[in-house]
Amino acid sequence: MKIAIPLAGGKLCAHFGHYQQFAIITVAGGKIAKQETLTPPPHAPGVIPNWVADQGCTDILVGGMGEAAQEIFRQRGIKVLCGAPSDKPENLVTLYLSGELVDAGNACDHDHEGHSCSH
Repeated sequence: MKIAIPLAGGKLCAHFGHYQQFAIITVAGGKIAKQETLTPPPHAPGVIPNWVADQGCTDILVGGMGEAAQEIFRQRGIKVLCGAPSDKPENLVTLYLSGELVDAGNACDHDHEGHSCSH
C-alpha cells in the first residue's frame, strides 16, 4: 500500500488544490516502511491525479477534492478518503491503518457545484 497526502506547512492541506508538496508513505506489514516528501508538477486539470497514480499510490487522504479529480483517481484505481483533518502525515496514516480515519465527506470550505466526496 502506498498512501499520498497533500501537504501545506508539513500537514495535510484541507483543499486538494492548495498543496505545496505530497507525502508519499509506503506501508508494509501494517506499518510505515518509508516516507517521502515530493514536489508535484504544476497544478492543472488532471495532472496531479495522474502524477499521484504514476508514483504507484493506492490510496489518497484529503480534506476535500472536486469531483473531476476524484473521478480520475477512481479510474486509476486509487481509493480516495475525504474529510481527513489537518495533521502530520504519519499520524493520519496510523489512524487510517487502524480504521479510525473514515471518509467524512468533503471538507472544502467552498462549493464544487454541490459535489462532495463519494465513492
